[in-house]
Amino acid sequence: MPAALATEAAGRQGKFWEMHDKAFENNKALTDENFVTWAGEIGLNVSTFNKDLADKKLEERVKQQQTQGMTLGARGTPAFFVNGRFLSGAQPVAAFKAVIDEELSKANKLIASGVPQARVYEKTIEHGKTTP
Repeated sequence: MPAALATEAAGRQGKFWEMHDKAFENNKALTDENFVTWAGEIGLNVSTFNKDLADKKLEERVKQQQTQGMTLGARGTPAFFVNGRFLSGAQPVAAFKAVIDEELSKANKLIASGVPQARVYEKTIEHGKTTP
């Protein structure tokens, strides 16, 4: 939770990925003190960062994201979704390629059936989880 809050707080200042990368590079040192240090290192307004860390709305957002992930089957990291299809854990490139190729094939069939290209993703996930 603390690392998620820190990355989301950094995101409010446009530096989500920078904090994300710091947290992953230093995953054995995820402390409140280090989050503040890293906030300064990546160029955040540290005062604003600290206020955002304490914001209950931010905590609620992270909890909602966790609940959504759990509902969809993601109970740990890494967890991946390709058009709603869940891939759990570290996977070889071939596993991603197989799912992506299947999804591209389905997308091409939708386009051939008259679905505008700009609506393919929306149509693909309109019922949530998808299947091969």
